[in-house]
Amino acid sequence: MDKHIRTLLNRLSCASITIATFTLILLLIETPETCISDSDPKPSIKFPKSSCDSTHRELVSIEKKNKRTWSTNDWRKKVESLTQFFHEIQNLGFLTNHSKVICVSAGAGHEVMALTKMGVIDVTGVELIDSPPLVSRADPHNLPFFDGVFDLGFTAHLAEALFPNRFVAELERTVRPGGVSVVVVEECSDDELREIKGLFKRSSFVSARNVTLIGLKMTEIIMRNRIPP
Repeated sequence: MDKHIRTLLNRLSCASITIATFTLILLLIETPETCISDSDPKPSIKFPKSSCDSTHRELVSIEKKNKRTWSTNDWRKKVESLTQFFHEIQNLGFLTNHSKVICVSAGAGHEVMALTKMGVIDVTGVELIDSPPLVSRADPHNLPFFDGVFDLGFTAHLAEALFPNRFVAELERTVRPGGVSVVVVEECSDDELREIKGLFKRSSFVSARNVTLIGLKMTEIIMRNRIPP
């Protein structure tokens, strides 16, 4: 009985091998219907024959990328709006071309460009992700600067700070006694204004006013670092 079973299994194995071999030969000699033959019109898209035959992708330099970004209407409008805003700060006597300014959470650097175009010589922009040459990488909650090295600190992103108290403390620490911190937030109520003022432990309140910045209704808050007795 076992001999008959072994014979049957051997026959089935031989039949399977024969069928598989025949199928493989057919696949090798026949062109699939989905392939493009030489007689077909030239396709509009050229596909690589292999991963090694793919077209080399052009690497865009930082300079070229910046040139494209800075030439857009959106970029120019934001810089123009910030330039007008800083001119008003200048008219108040808090900013000159020789002021040392730090822009905290500066994003792509619109405010840095606006100040530089105004003629401010020393402008530093910091953000968690750098955007050279306008913005360097630094943690706004732990700024890599000595105490009191800046005349003016500016931020339009206090509302997004993970730790507002630490964020403001670092802003105050790096601004010299007698220097100012200029904070811009979404248009806020009196209660919200008091809350923001309360974050500044080493500064005195100067002024607050509603402004339009980059097409948005905002509140500008100016705090002056107290001079030690």
